[in-house]
Amino acid sequence: MRCVPLLLVLFFFAPPLIDYETNMGTSAIATEKTNPISDYWRSVRKGEQGYSAVKGNESGVLIQPYGESWRQIRNGTLSKVGAGFLTLTVFALGAFYLWRGQVKLTLPKTGKTIQRWSTFERFLHWYSATLFLVLSFTGLSLLFGRSTLMPLVGKNAFSCYAEIAKVLHNFLGPAFIIGLVLMTVIWFKDNLPNRLDIEWFKALGGFIGDKHPSAERMNGGEKAWFWLLVCGGIIVSFSGLILDFPIFGQQRWMMQASHIFHVICSILLIIGSLGHIYIGTIGTEGALQGMKNGRVEVAWAIQHHDIWYKEENNKKSTLKPPAKSTETTRK
Repeated sequence: MRCVPLLLVLFFFAPPLIDYETNMGTSAIATEKTNPISDYWRSVRKGEQGYSAVKGNESGVLIQPYGESWRQIRNGTLSKVGAGFLTLTVFALGAFYLWRGQVKLTLPKTGKTIQRWSTFERFLHWYSATLFLVLSFTGLSLLFGRSTLMPLVGKNAFSCYAEIAKVLHNFLGPAFIIGLVLMTVIWFKDNLPNRLDIEWFKALGGFIGDKHPSAERMNGGEKAWFWLLVCGGIIVSFSGLILDFPIFGQQRWMMQASHIFHVICSILLIIGSLGHIYIGTIGTEGALQGMKNGRVEVAWAIQHHDIWYKEENNKKSTLKPPAKSTETTRK
């Protein structure tokens, strides 16, 4: 009998309560689906264009969804793989030098020299090389600076350095393009590939063993470096200009893609330059002399560029005036 009042209460009040809860849940779901604020942020996260009083390319895009993907590639894959290849190259060159040593002249020095590079060619080489080294150092320090330099020097010091490095990198980049164009024009003819280069590579350039393959003014290795510099330099230059001057309608995805290509080609060029610097300095006896004063030892020319040496001698012989006769006519 005591349960009768309780049953009556449930009978009269339970249906309204169930209906109230059902309606409240349905209303909450409907509100969530039609909430304009939720719809707004869904659109923002998708990178959709909205209205902005600021006029400019992509000014109406609040969040660019590909930015996080670019950041992970830049700070993850590119940094790790790039650092690995650079480190491997340095250790490989060091190990090769310890095993092989410097390639010495096999012919005795004569003291005679021959002109190899003109004054303008040497100026162009050192102009481009200096800019290349500054751009390489600043670019690598910006790429790896947060993980390598910042823990050593601190945030404030790295911030000051990074600001200077960024300005140098951005302003010296276009100056390097001038040198790249001039080098391409001046040395294009000397670096055209031919069958002789295949024989040069088969003999490993004379760095292993005592056989020194024949070569013209530029050997196979120099031609390979030239075309790597030209092709890679074109990509680095165009991508750098896109990053340097975001005033030509570039969208952010284009700048992110340009940055990835810029980093990949730059690392390849730096790896190639390490081999070029090694061969031109400690790797080969007498190689640096040519870029210092423009002339090389005749023994060096015969050993490393014998075909070019013969051509130069033939040019000189044809340019020499005929010898004056010492005979006198008798009257």
